Amino acid sequence: MPKIRRQPDQFPSKDEIVNFIRSTSSRVGKREIARAFRLHGSHRIALKALLRELEADGMITRSADRRLAVADALPNVAVLDVVAIDEDGDVQLRPTDWPADSPPPLIILERSRQAGRAPGIGERILARLTPATDGYTATTLRLLGRMPSRIVGIFERLADGSGRVRPTSRRDKNDYIIPARQAGGAGPGDIVVVETDPTSRLGARRGRVAERVAHKDDSRSISLIAAHTHELPLAFADAAIRQAEACRAAPLADRVDLRAIPFVTIDGADARDFDDAVFAERGEDGTWHAIVAIADVGWYVRPGDALDRTASERGNSVYFPDRVVPMLPEALSNDLCSLKPAVDRPCLAAHLWIDGAGQLRRHRFERAMIRSAARLTYDQVQAMADEIVDPATAAISPSVIVPLYGVFAALTEARKRRGALDLDLPEWQVEVDEGGRVQRVARRERFDSHRLIEEMMIAANVAAAETLETQRRPCMYRVHDEPDPAKLDSLAEMLRDLGLKFSKGQVVTPAVLNRVLEQARESPHQTVVNDLVLRTQALAVYHPTNIGHFGLGLRRYCHFTSPIRRYADLLVHRALLGTLGLDGGAFEDGAAMEALARQISLAERRGIAAERDALDRFMAAYLVDRVGLEFRGRIAAVNRAGLFVSLDDTGASGLVPMSMLPDDFYRHDERLNRLVGERSGRTFILGQPVAVRLLEAERLTGSLLLRLVDDDRVTPMQARPRGARGGKRR
Repeated sequence: MPKIRRQPDQFPSKDEIVNFIRSTSSRVGKREIARAFRLHGSHRIALKALLRELEADGMITRSADRRLAVADALPNVAVLDVVAIDEDGDVQLRPTDWPADSPPPLIILERSRQAGRAPGIGERILARLTPATDGYTATTLRLLGRMPSRIVGIFERLADGSGRVRPTSRRDKNDYIIPARQAGGAGPGDIVVVETDPTSRLGARRGRVAERVAHKDDSRSISLIAAHTHELPLAFADAAIRQAEACRAAPLADRVDLRAIPFVTIDGADARDFDDAVFAERGEDGTWHAIVAIADVGWYVRPGDALDRTASERGNSVYFPDRVVPMLPEALSNDLCSLKPAVDRPCLAAHLWIDGAGQLRRHRFERAMIRSAARLTYDQVQAMADEIVDPATAAISPSVIVPLYGVFAALTEARKRRGALDLDLPEWQVEVDEGGRVQRVARRERFDSHRLIEEMMIAANVAAAETLETQRRPCMYRVHDEPDPAKLDSLAEMLRDLGLKFSKGQVVTPAVLNRVLEQARESPHQTVVNDLVLRTQALAVYHPTNIGHFGLGLRRYCHFTSPIRRYADLLVHRALLGTLGLDGGAFEDGAAMEALARQISLAERRGIAAERDALDRFMAAYLVDRVGLEFRGRIAAVNRAGLFVSLDDTGASGLVPMSMLPDDFYRHDERLNRLVGERSGRTFILGQPVAVRLLEAERLTGSLLLRLVDDDRVTPMQARPRGARGGKRR
């Protein structure tokens, strides 16, 4: 691309042109730019070349009608800060000069292409960027040193009056020295947030205490560590609190009165807010009429107000075993918006007409008022379906529950026909007492009552997406791309080692993956195969451009059913209200929607990571008193550090260090996720059953240290001969 020479006093710079395009309310073209900067003759030719440069650099975009707009794209090479390492080991990055009031794009470091060692959290790199489906991948060009960062750790007082902070992150092995004057009043054992000093590169790292969180002996500190580590906003702005407390119950007014219909809410026993209520009946023609009533959050939270600003910043509610970090203040989330029984509550009702084959024949949305007949749990509804007598639900007529299961049966048949991905992944529940102490860890049971609600919510979500698409209105889609072919090739090789059939290079659909899962069902490999298939999946994200949802096998999909706890759903509500011409309706433009999509997708990942971190710590706290005991488990991950073993009875994961493996030198086969002993040929692979002894459990970091027990109690695996697998090493 030719370089443009700036003409003295006349020809605009790139920045001037970009700022002009940005400041113009409508899209502009070359003619408007030339007129604005009074460019004539040869300057117009230079302008054309400069615009091509800007477009090639990703700074502007050109529409089909040749109009120009400022792009959200990043340059090919940029300076990036390492901000996080997620649960899959992916290094997350952010542009160094990204404005604080704008959500950054999702950037993941490409491990297979990085130059030299991988950078750690708090480091700054120069990197080459490549656009990806949901953001960018980055390739390290040069490490640039440390950046200012925040860490969470335990404060210790030193003899000279200064302090030392030991991080609560398992990945950060560095201690931080805190000068006495910068301890912020922290005392021994306090959990603190430290702002690190990026200039302290030699010797001990230094920092200052920015916030005291709790004391390490406080059993309620576990979720606070996770919240502060992932920088979750815990306190609401005063303006948001005042607005929430000033809200009054929505009037009936022009709403459709559905209060005589016996809606019920069906949630977990530990649910804190109730977004949805359901009802179903069968028509004379055999078609099911289902109504999914969703809390009308849009009535209380209007675009641009204080509640809207805090909700968009948080993106979603985050749930810990002992507390919730809500998207909205409790005056709304737990009261006015929550569909509690026996009280009037405003809603946006989705009327769904579903035939016996589970096809959504038609649908209609309306603003309504309901009065839920009962707050039911999944266990209670399943007991009613199984005709088990429960005094707590004796007053609920079977005629309320039976039609719901009829709708569920129809929707299940439709799901099977379209071949939605059917993963069977364990979900673990941690029960804590009022003081935050862990009482029990158990696998969460799944009933048809869970699936009933899931299928009805999916149908309502599809109806919302179809409505907005039919009306040609902007929609915040929930998109899930097809798996990466390279990951599928690796899956094929690992499945072959397990004796399962899966051909490389085939066209992969959810139905194809379901056949793999079916091969493994009821076998010793069932858990690991489900996990391997999960690892091939792309990340589901929010985006205004629809590419469909691979996992659900749907051409269009969005989130509509949880506006109390997800901002994406509130955006969809506003768009639906806009199509109905109702108060509170709003449509975001394309640029705003893309920025919001990035923001809430990142907030979702942040929340998921915080929840998993907290769960690890609660499980470690539960196992502290069980150090020295033996457990059965399966190898859940393999890397150069050793084996990560998931315990069968709690789901907790711990490390068997390489140094504690049976006497041999083990090589890590990254492509096939296994360790192979050089002398013995002994192999440790994913899903392999093992017996381990718990040596250490650290509640504040969530780490477990394990050792393999006697060899005769460990299932041996032997490596296949060289060349038996075929294919190239990647």
